[in-house]
Amino acid sequence: MTPTKASSAPDGGPFGRPVFEDPSARALSRVGVVDVGSNSVRMVIFDGAARSPAYFYNEKIMCALGAGLSETGKLNPKGRVRALAALRRFQHLAQGMGLPGLSVVATAAVRDAEDGPEFCEEVLQETGLKIWVIDGREEARLSAQGVLLGWPGSYGLVCDIGGSSMELAEIHDGEVGKRMTSSLGPLKLRDIKGGRRGRKAHISAVMKELSTEMGRQTDRLFLVGGSWRAIARVDMMRRGYPLRVLHEYRMTARDVRETLKYIDTNDIEDLRTACGISAARMSLVPYAIDVLSRLVKTFKPKDIAVSSYGIREGLLYEQMPQRLRNRDPLVESCRFAESKDARLPGFGKTLYDFVLPLFSSGPHAQKRLIKAACLLHDVSWRAHPDYRAEVCFDNATRANLGGLKHSERIFLGLALLHRYRNKRQGTAFEYLYDLLDEKGQKEAEILGKAMRFGAMLMVSEEGDIGTLKWQPRKRHLCLELPRACEDLFGEVAESRLKSLAEALEAELSVKITK
Repeated sequence: MTPTKASSAPDGGPFGRPVFEDPSARALSRVGVVDVGSNSVRMVIFDGAARSPAYFYNEKIMCALGAGLSETGKLNPKGRVRALAALRRFQHLAQGMGLPGLSVVATAAVRDAEDGPEFCEEVLQETGLKIWVIDGREEARLSAQGVLLGWPGSYGLVCDIGGSSMELAEIHDGEVGKRMTSSLGPLKLRDIKGGRRGRKAHISAVMKELSTEMGRQTDRLFLVGGSWRAIARVDMMRRGYPLRVLHEYRMTARDVRETLKYIDTNDIEDLRTACGISAARMSLVPYAIDVLSRLVKTFKPKDIAVSSYGIREGLLYEQMPQRLRNRDPLVESCRFAESKDARLPGFGKTLYDFVLPLFSSGPHAQKRLIKAACLLHDVSWRAHPDYRAEVCFDNATRANLGGLKHSERIFLGLALLHRYRNKRQGTAFEYLYDLLDEKGQKEAEILGKAMRFGAMLMVSEEGDIGTLKWQPRKRHLCLELPRACEDLFGEVAESRLKSLAEALEAELSVKITK
């Protein structure tokens, strides 16, 4: 079947006119949001492909606005001073960067405090920033939308823990369902009477109420919030996990139990130093791990995924038209990278069509990774040739890309490594390879070597560069090359094609067509 031309598809298809070239998407290309939380005040400026934005600027100040709120009913005075200073700075930065404005939201501490309205008015008078104080259900909705930004169409239970509250929201088919808020924030739990026993009893009682209202939630549990991420860092260290990327990090109920024991039996300051966690954040971890333990026991999720996307990303998602939400964040981000950094933007689609016959029976999840690899195959050309392969692997495995499991990051990294290098042995990243099974590693090698050969035919954005015909049962690979491209099939190109055939353990033939 002849591939559909991009121009015939309503939106250009995944390799046609990129969605971020539309005016409605370009309007989202640089968006500033501020989250005034109970523990921290953070500003993020998103930039890049609108569907999968890069973090152009990201700054956090640990203010602990909610510290002591349960006892005094008011915001922490020192935290209030620090938060105001942070907001002054953020407004100044935003103006200097030419942003049209900042979207500022405040959560549990400001909404619960007696002097919350007074604080908002003070911020408005001194900075011109209007703070939108949102209730717990709205906070849950925005956090869940942040998860949907990275996992479109995902399903499960989103749990966002802040300093003074914990929110739950169910997601399914790209929609946010039931939502609830609770007082299970670490700053509030510190004030519970009766020591740890009293605290655990309180957590258990509140969790039972949440379970009654939310019903069965046995799908994936998505964890949002700094305290969860700190626990994930400890879990990584306990397990000796090699890839220090928190987004899409997976845990099981057993991991949670083991990490609870690990925290209980180790010096908290030693753990903090080893994991690189701030003192303010680490002080909340012993409270948060008790909440997580009870959460997992109560809802019994099938697995647990850490999300770096939350309320701030949810604010961005809120501004997206539905057609933009429906796009694949991975493909959009890679398409943007190609348009910005590749020597021949647009060739990624041609390369994808060229290598696809090798994976024609593969599932959709694999084909989207192939799309991503083809779009990224040339974006690191400025790196020194001796290090280009490793730069590609490093970029792919550590980049801010949404919609990627850790094993998929390794697949993408290995494919791009093999785009520039025949063998994967002898790199500084071998300790990461085992996050992908042997079959996946082999498929990544085949893809990389196919791209390595296909790149030898890269002379125009579009055009016929030939066809690969693969017969897996006969183990036969045939290249049908147009006569117009015959001169491109030189010694190096022939060597690369043979290397691909060897990776496939295939016999090779070449036909020159009219």
